[in-house]
Amino acid sequence: MISLPENVIQRPQYIEKIIPFIGKNLIKVFTGQRRVGKSFLLFQIIKHIQDKNQNAAIIYINKEDLQFSEIDTAIKLQDYILKNKSKTEKTYVFIDEIQDIQDFEKALRSLLLYQDLDLYCTGSNANLLSSDIAGNLSGRFIEIIVYSLSYTEFLDFHQLEDSSESLDLFLKFGGLPYLKHLELKDEIAFEYLKNVYSTIVFRDVVNRYSVRNTTFLEQLVLFLADNTGSIFSAKKISDFLKSQKINIAPNQVQVYIQHLVNAFIIHKVPRYDILGKRIFEIGEKFYFENLGIRNSIWGYRIEDRAKIIENAVYNHLLFKGYTVTVGNLGDKEIDFIAEKNAEKLYIQVALTLHEEKTIEREFGNLKSIPNHFPKIVISLDSFSGASYEGIKAIDLRTFLNN
Repeated sequence: MISLPENVIQRPQYIEKIIPFIGKNLIKVFTGQRRVGKSFLLFQIIKHIQDKNQNAAIIYINKEDLQFSEIDTAIKLQDYILKNKSKTEKTYVFIDEIQDIQDFEKALRSLLLYQDLDLYCTGSNANLLSSDIAGNLSGRFIEIIVYSLSYTEFLDFHQLEDSSESLDLFLKFGGLPYLKHLELKDEIAFEYLKNVYSTIVFRDVVNRYSVRNTTFLEQLVLFLADNTGSIFSAKKISDFLKSQKINIAPNQVQVYIQHLVNAFIIHKVPRYDILGKRIFEIGEKFYFENLGIRNSIWGYRIEDRAKIIENAVYNHLLFKGYTVTVGNLGDKEIDFIAEKNAEKLYIQVALTLHEEKTIEREFGNLKSIPNHFPKIVISLDSFSGASYEGIKAIDLRTFLNN
């Protein structure tokens, strides 16, 4: 029987999604940035299975563990599983960081033929289920993206009460689960986060894509950290970098950005023309999957507060299962259009709502949208008054607790 870590904090949002598929002939795939807790979700699923049947046959392969280093091809993966599976009952197979196995999708497709196997895997690359792989496994897998801890999970992991001080810790250090073992001080937490960032860049970008221009890659990440939430095209980024004596073609910028997206370091958010009902081909916003990593490499600066809370709102919408775009309405911008189950939510994010000019801009933009889906303005400061012409104002803590 596999030895599971003790006192694992539950993340029920993910476990509840997977429970209906346990035992079904589908591959269950967890994707997400390294260190967001995918392995511990596998442990929670294993425990759930063992609670139902303490003698359940379990195979667990962790590609970050040297004892499994020889399993590096599809054939070796299949041979290992078929050799070790139970001969009398269903075997539950868990493969951690499966992208490190060459042609792994061929093994998965083959192993699906065995009705006595139940397959689970994790990967740290958004391209894990590329169009080619998805075509080969069409209708035979489900994918669940695992994100950094939400604010409420952060409070739970760190045993904190909801307060403005706790919110500041969350916005500064982000939601990597392992931080619960460390003191939340800059010199400790940021050192850990920098090391995680370096590991992701080295293993999931530089090594995976044979990136040679690592200096440009580092400068690109810093540029995106400085311009979190700003609209940029690859050409604009290229032009800016040329002004800094860094010559790089726009198409190469696009390639490097996609590498960062695939490694879950950043999210690329397209713009949506509300009137024309189409996605713009150029000009996106970029947000960091983990605010702690952003702040560790760029700094937690008071002048960045508006960028940081906008990033936090975007991350929370993803955590809650929304598909998110940036809205364009003529000369007006809507920070986020969040869509789920054919319902939409329009959101503006502001640092404060103290000035009349800010109130008119943020609420005015939302008033211009020609439909009746809910619209809210989120700000860092609290507001308990009436809505503004039917549009609600919500403070960030309230929103993140919802």
